Amino acid sequence: MNYKGMECRFCQKSFSKGEHLRRHERSHTGARPFRCKECQRPFARQDSLARHEKLHTRKDPIHYPSPPSSLISQPSQRMTASLSPMGIPEMAHESPVSLPGGMSDQLSVAGDQNSAQTMPPPPPSAELDFDLMWPDSEDLFETLMASETNNQWQMPFTTLPISSKSLYTSNTAFSTPSSFREQGPSIDAIPSGESHRAVHNVSNMVTTLSSSVTAAVEATSLSSVFLDECLHMFFCRFIPTFPVLHRATFVFRECTQPLLLNAMAIGSLYLGPKDSIAKGEALWRLAHVAVTTSWEVLITHRGPYDSCQGVQLVVTALLAQIYGALSKNRVIRTTSQAFHALGFFWARQCTSSLPSPLPSPNASESEKNTAWRTWAAKEIQQRALLGHYLVDGLISRMSGETPSVRHTANALGLPSTEISFEARTADEWLTHMRSQETTQFSFRKIISSLFLPEGQALLHHTFSAFSLRVILEGLQSLVSDVDSDEALIGVPTKSELRRALAQLHESIAASPNLSNPERLELFLRWHTICLDACKDSSLLCRSVCKQYNIAQHVVATKQADDQQLDLVSWANTEDARRALVHAIAIQEIVEQLPRGRAHVIHIPSSLFASATVYCVFSLAGQTTVRLPAVVDWQSVLSTRYEDVGSGQLGEGGDVCETRKYVRGEYAAGVFGATGAGKNLLYELNSMQKLFRCLCSQWGIAYDMEDVIDQWISLCH
Repeated sequence: MNYKGMECRFCQKSFSKGEHLRRHERSHTGARPFRCKECQRPFARQDSLARHEKLHTRKDPIHYPSPPSSLISQPSQRMTASLSPMGIPEMAHESPVSLPGGMSDQLSVAGDQNSAQTMPPPPPSAELDFDLMWPDSEDLFETLMASETNNQWQMPFTTLPISSKSLYTSNTAFSTPSSFREQGPSIDAIPSGESHRAVHNVSNMVTTLSSSVTAAVEATSLSSVFLDECLHMFFCRFIPTFPVLHRATFVFRECTQPLLLNAMAIGSLYLGPKDSIAKGEALWRLAHVAVTTSWEVLITHRGPYDSCQGVQLVVTALLAQIYGALSKNRVIRTTSQAFHALGFFWARQCTSSLPSPLPSPNASESEKNTAWRTWAAKEIQQRALLGHYLVDGLISRMSGETPSVRHTANALGLPSTEISFEARTADEWLTHMRSQETTQFSFRKIISSLFLPEGQALLHHTFSAFSLRVILEGLQSLVSDVDSDEALIGVPTKSELRRALAQLHESIAASPNLSNPERLELFLRWHTICLDACKDSSLLCRSVCKQYNIAQHVVATKQADDQQLDLVSWANTEDARRALVHAIAIQEIVEQLPRGRAHVIHIPSSLFASATVYCVFSLAGQTTVRLPAVVDWQSVLSTRYEDVGSGQLGEGGDVCETRKYVRGEYAAGVFGATGAGKNLLYELNSMQKLFRCLCSQWGIAYDMEDVIDQWISLCH
C-alpha cells in the first residue's frame, strides 16, 4: 500500500511509509511497545531493542544507573539528555567535519584497550529510520548508556566548570556502529566522538548542576527523542520568524550547552504533548543556572569561526530572554526581566570586526566553505546583538519601564539580506552576496534621517526585514519618551514622530525584497507602535483593571497609576480613534498571517494592545463604531492642522473619509450611511479565540486571555 502523503497528526510532517509514520508518532506520544526480556526496559523501535539485547551477552555486564525515585513508575523515560550531533542533516554531506586525532571509523577510550569492549553492530536487517530528523538519535541514546565519562574526547569549551558525579561507570568504549557507514555518506559525515562528548556533557548538566533544579528535571522524564524534536522545531518553526542562528552551517558539537538548552526550550513550545511545557521550563532553568553561575567562563568561549569571544553567551542570553519574557510561568517571566540588562552588558564585550573580502571566483571549495562559515559566524554575532534591541522593546513595554539602552544611538551596521542568510551552500551564498547592495549605514544614521526634512531619509535603500524591525524598535523607544506629558530635552514631538512613522510605512509597503508574511509582520509591529504613540496600551490596561478591581499579571503595576484615567473622555478623542483603527488593523493582520508565521514573538503583546482598546471603547459605551471602508494611514497619522505624506495630495477618496473619521465626524452622523460597521464586543469575543491558539506557543497568552475574559464579562 502506498502511504505517500500521510501526515503526523501532531506536527503534520509527511511520511512515505506507514511504519515510519507510526514510529515517528511515538516520539509525540512517548509510547515504547518493545520490551527487553532480560531487564524489562521498553523501547520505541525494534532495532533499538535488538541492539540493546546484545549488551546482555557481553562478558562485562553494563550496570545502568538506577532511575530517580520519581521515575520508578515510568521506566520508559530515562532522564538523559541525548542530542543529535548536527542540527541539520541535509548539510551533513556538504560539510564533513574531521575528527581529532585522525579518527574516522571507530573511537576507542583511553586506558586498557584489551579490556574495552566495542559495541557490536546491529544485525543487517536493522534499518535506520531516515524519516526521523536525526536518524541516529536512538542509537546515540543507546551508545550513551554504555559510555565512559572520563575519556580523551572531552571538549573543554563545551564542559562547564561544575563538579559532577559520574553517571556511567562501565569501561565500555565509544564506538560507531558499522551500519551507520553502510547507510550512506550523509551519516558517515556525522562527528560521532565529539557529539557523544557533547551529549554526555548535557546529561551531566541535567543531573548535577543543582539539586533543586535537577529534581524538577528528573520529574519531567526527558528523553533523547524529545530533545531531538525540540531542536528540530526550533530550526523549522522559530528561526524562520527570528533568524539569529545560521541553519545551514550549524554544528551541534560547536555549541555550548546553555545555548542548546535554551534553543530546545523554545523548540518545546511547538510540540504537542501536554508535558512539553514542563520539560521546556526545566531546560530553561538548567540553562539559567549554568549562565548565572558560569558566565565568566562562558564569555571567554570562542567558536572555531567566531571573530571574538562571548558570541554564544550573547546568543544564549537572547534566546533565554525570548523564552522567559513570553513564558506561562510568572516566576520565569520575572526572572527574565531581572536579568534583561545583563544581555546588553555581555553584548558590549563582543567587538564587531570589518567584513572579510569575498573569495575569488577561482577559489577552491575549501576556501569558499571557510569563507562562508566565517561570514556566517559574523552574521550570527551581528544578528544576536541586534536581536537584543528587538527584545528590549518587547520587554520594556511589558514591564512598564523605559528601554534598557538608547536605541537611537545604535551604531551597529545593517545585517545581510535574508536570502543571503538562508543560502544552503557556499556557492549559493556567494551568488547572493555578489549581487547584494554594498552601501552600509548605521542604525543611528538611518533613524536620525527619519526626522530630517522630507526627502532626506535614507529609506530609498533596500532594507531586509530584520533591519526594518530594528528601525521600528528605534522609533518605539522614542514613543516611550513621548508618552510623558512634559516635554523632554532632545526628544522629538508627537507630530515629528508620526511623520517618521509615516515615512517608514511607505518604505515597508514599497520594499521589493519582502515576502508577504514578512510585510505583514512588519506592519503588525508598526501598527502596535502607532497605537502606543496614541496612548500607552499598558497604561490603559492598568487603568481598566484598577478601576474595576481586576487582577492581572500581564503588565507591571506602577505607583504613578494612582491617578485615574477618564476612559470615557479619552474614548472621544482623536488619539483614541487613531488607536482604534490601528487596533482593528492588528487583529486583521493576525488573522491573515499564514500558519507557519502565526507565532512571531510580538503577536501576543500586539493583540493584547488591540484588545485593550476594544475594551476601553466598549466600557465607554461605544460598542458599535463606523469606520472608513478603506483607511489611509498617512491621514491617520496627520493632525487637524498638518498633513503627512499622501494626505497632502487632496481631499479625494480614502484621504477624505479617513480625515472625517479621525476628526469625529462619523460619530456625529455626518457620514452615517457610509463606511464599515464594527461591533467591538463581538470582535473582542472573536479575539479571545486567537489567544487560545497563541497559548500553545507563548504561555503569557494564558494570562492575557484570562484578563480578556473578565473584560468581556464587564462589557456585557
